[in-house]
Amino acid sequence: MAPLTDRYGRVVTNLRVSVTDVCNLRCLYCMSEQMDFVEQSEIMTFDEIVRLVSVSVNLGVNKVRLTGGEPLVRRDLPELVEELFTIRGLADVSLTTNGIGLVSQAQKLYDIGLRRINISLDSLSEIKFAQITRRNLLSRVLAGLEAARQVGFDPIKINAVPMRGFTEDEVLDLVKFARNNGYEMRFIEFMPLDADNIWEQEIFIPNAELKGRIDQAFPLQGEDSRRPHATAKDYQFRDGKGKIGFISSVTEPFCNDCNRVRLTADGKFRNCLFALEETDLLTPLRHGAADSYLADLMRQSVADKAEGHLINSQNYIKPERNMSMIGG
Repeated sequence: MAPLTDRYGRVVTNLRVSVTDVCNLRCLYCMSEQMDFVEQSEIMTFDEIVRLVSVSVNLGVNKVRLTGGEPLVRRDLPELVEELFTIRGLADVSLTTNGIGLVSQAQKLYDIGLRRINISLDSLSEIKFAQITRRNLLSRVLAGLEAARQVGFDPIKINAVPMRGFTEDEVLDLVKFARNNGYEMRFIEFMPLDADNIWEQEIFIPNAELKGRIDQAFPLQGEDSRRPHATAKDYQFRDGKGKIGFISSVTEPFCNDCNRVRLTADGKFRNCLFALEETDLLTPLRHGAADSYLADLMRQSVADKAEGHLINSQNYIKPERNMSMIGG
């Protein structure tokens, strides 16, 4: 089958699959306290996910990242991971999680072959963590991180979304924590995809500001560039104690070489995180559509992909769905 290529020549090789829109946290930069979740009958089954991933792999996708909501609240998730590893041509499967479920699931996930994992952690203060997530579960996240390390996950990346007035003074503490425990710290700019519409310039912190502050405390070295198709600019610490990454979707968009598409938990194919339109794959699948038809739908969606997300433009329009519904 012909690869997934858009009108600007970008070739899709990376698929992010949301397995649920449900989460056991309510982070300010993502969800509302009260959320209307998709009906369970409208959520893709594991067999449906495997089918759609298989179609995408036949179109050139070779990497899949499982997201949510919070993917580990999906019952028997390790069974899905195990099934995905049987897809010929799929070279890499990874997971983004808030870490709460790792104490009970890290070993099983590792045993079936998962190696790469990203864990969200915005604060090491119980008070601030509870303010950001609206849940008092920091100890469980930290225990999940430790469980992942103990069973052998490598790399373990910590994702943080700093916000001015909330967690900006946590940045150096998080860096120190990551360095001391062998984790890779990543700072992600707050994107205008939150459910409560709190995103504004007053609380947004550009990564360039964070990098300068971190470089003063923990000197960095490395090229000021990204690897092709990567989301992060990565730097080594000069003392050799690990590395750090900055994902600057707002101030330094990487749309020009984006190779990612997304599949929501209810089976909608999205050619961009910020897309205003999405293609329903689950309905035709459930009505007996052939793989070739599903592939054509994917191809058409990718062909229609916009040049960029326009966050920094007056023409930017926020998608109707927030981050947790799209898939983080």
